[in-house]
Amino acid sequence: MAILDILIYPDPRLHKVAAPVKEVNDEIRQLVRDMAETMYDAPGIGLAATQVDVHKQIIVMDLSEDKNELRVFINPKILSKCGTQQYEEGCLSVPGVYDTVTRAATVTVEALDEHGTPFTLEAEGLLAVCIQHEIDHLLGKVFVEYLSSLKQNRIKNKFKKRQRERA
Repeated sequence: MAILDILIYPDPRLHKVAAPVKEVNDEIRQLVRDMAETMYDAPGIGLAATQVDVHKQIIVMDLSEDKNELRVFINPKILSKCGTQQYEEGCLSVPGVYDTVTRAATVTVEALDEHGTPFTLEAEGLLAVCIQHEIDHLLGKVFVEYLSSLKQNRIKNKFKKRQRERA
């Protein structure tokens, strides 16, 4: 297994749309394991393949306290959304930035697991937020894009300044 590099906002690769996985094979399962290890190491509760510069529709997440309930979503698709909720979100690609985002309160999602088996899940609360947040990554969208233009510009400028200081 390997710890993968996480892209940091405003890296343009975060805006690439991920392609569907054609076949869940050993290569995909290895990527899932590497993504899980990267997410746990970061530490975070969710990670989309886009964030590690692999533009395939793969998400891993684990909302458990003990970090022993890994969920894998391959080719996830939201079938329905219901209600609204506000949640303070953060992101491994936007470290140290947290803000409130309004999303659906309940979602029904269909996907494949790491064995290629299809499943459907109805999620609410933090799980619903996390699913929507990570699917956004697969669509090339970062959570800060839900914020006001002023906040987006402040965050973008802050991260560009950090990049210049590191260079």
